[in-house]
Amino acid sequence: VQLQASGGGLVQAGGSLRLSCAASGSSGITFSIPVMSWYRQAPGKLRELVADASSGGSTHYAASVKGRFTISRDNAKNTVYLQMNSLKPEDTAVYYCNAPYNVYRDDGTIVAYNAWGQGTQVTVSS
Repeated sequence: VQLQASGGGLVQAGGSLRLSCAASGSSGITFSIPVMSWYRQAPGKLRELVADASSGGSTHYAASVKGRFTISRDNAKNTVYLQMNSLKPEDTAVYYCNAPYNVYRDDGTIVAYNAWGQGTQVTVSS
């Protein structure tokens, strides 16, 4: 499974951006993605979880973004979105999507993997 993220950019404080991350698998494989997440990493800081969304519809947010960001997921398209409103300069970071996934093999076994997107830069100017 590969993740392709898009939607980053430069925006002024108070503005909005929408990130997208689409998961695609090789032809013929059967997989499921229980949770899709967005992480971010600012210069000199550790990567942190921003929000996650389960295939069942539950969502979780970091305290720093709650009320401003909304994560949503289209299970049919294996795509997760992050709507970011009221952006602040401290939201500036590279945003990564993440998806632990299960591959269902023909012999009945299930193998777990973890995929990361390539990262998309979000810059919020003051």
